[in-house]
Amino acid sequence: MTGTTDWDQEFPDEAPRVRKPDRGQDVEMDITPMIDITFLLLIFFIVCSTPDQKSAIELPTAKYGKGVGEKNSVIITLSDEGADAAPIYLANGKVGETLPDDDRQAQMIREAVEKGRSEEHKENVLIKADRNVAYRDVAKVIKAVSRVDGAKIHLAVLEAN
Repeated sequence: MTGTTDWDQEFPDEAPRVRKPDRGQDVEMDITPMIDITFLLLIFFIVCSTPDQKSAIELPTAKYGKGVGEKNSVIITLSDEGADAAPIYLANGKVGETLPDDDRQAQMIREAVEKGRSEEHKENVLIKADRNVAYRDVAKVIKAVSRVDGAKIHLAVLEAN
């Protein structure tokens, strides 16, 4: 046998035929799996994304302390973004408008604490201050809160391991 194939023996005068694709047909691609992958990635990134950093502040750590529930506390947040004085928020985090840095600030803090005590039955006041906030700014808030009778003042910290 000298290099001939079965094809050459059966059809000696014909060359093997190769089928060429018909260029007139539209070839459609099924994109359903790509859409599934896109939705899976979208869900993954939504679930794994970090929460809004506007409300996050960096609390100092402490070895000892007693936990206070946020549900039964009026929360006041001090941010470290201010130039002269720390901006103060009457919320859990940097949410909403800052209190004005003048004489009305202490009055607004007292009113918020009194409202929380009378309407929402919150006897605790939780002060969340960023670790870079000066003590004079925290002391100003403590002074305003201490003018409300019966308010229990707590400073928020992270538990050290």
